[in-house]
Amino acid sequence: MREGDGFTTHHRGHGIFLARGADPKRMMAEIAGKSSGYCRGKGGSMHIADMGLGHLGANAIVGGGISHVVGAGLTYQMKHNGNAAVAFFGDGASSQGVLHESMNLASIWKLPVIFACENNQYAEATPSWYAVSVEDIADRAASYNIPGVIVDGMDVFQVYEAAEEAVLRARKGLGPTLLELKTYRYHGHFHADQPEKYRTSEEEKIWKNRDCIKTFEKKVLDQKLMTKKKLDSIKKNIEKEIEAAVEFGLSSPLPPTETLYEDVYVNYSNDLKGLR
Repeated sequence: MREGDGFTTHHRGHGIFLARGADPKRMMAEIAGKSSGYCRGKGGSMHIADMGLGHLGANAIVGGGISHVVGAGLTYQMKHNGNAAVAFFGDGASSQGVLHESMNLASIWKLPVIFACENNQYAEATPSWYAVSVEDIADRAASYNIPGVIVDGMDVFQVYEAAEEAVLRARKGLGPTLLELKTYRYHGHFHADQPEKYRTSEEEKIWKNRDCIKTFEKKVLDQKLMTKKKLDSIKKNIEKEIEAAVEFGLSSPLPPTETLYEDVYVNYSNDLKGLR
């Protein structure tokens, strides 16, 4: 993605935001509800956003941000600026009607949009094979005459290559793409969840052996793209950055009471008020 591109995420979209260039300190402050956060503490974990980085908003509603990306794509198309928009959502959201409406409209108008489905195999406790009528979620793209691409979501290189192709296609005015990124949710849906009741430890082990970070490390070392020393140095720096971000988030001040209603309602200009 480049400057000017937009994207929406879901309640697990923190990593996506960081990958786009978010400041970990401001993100942790937002999660902690502090005034130094991206939304001054009012977005929190599930509604964090930053227009400067093109983050059009995380969403607590399953599939809630998908249609927003279609609107962004239409804006980019009308402005002829070559930008693209990406909607990130899970396998559970792939059965929401809004996705199908969005793919249909984006296909008809050939909007510069990428629908990125992170299929982590479970929507809460419901396995995707049980809730989806087709073998692969990517197969649903055929109904809207757009490409549906299955990607190994545990392989950083494959994800990059598939995403690059989809984004280039969008920028050329060829329309949207549905990417199905097959991955895995290691833990329960929430802290009190008991995943052992709906999946086996053997299944978990198979997926964890294919961990995306481990796979990435092995590939960069095997292909001599990076030394072990450099890799270890990066890990240490990341740990320090995380510790600093958590400390910043916890120690930042809470928003003053008098700012409670700030940034909640739009302040219309006099010209716009006359149109209401």
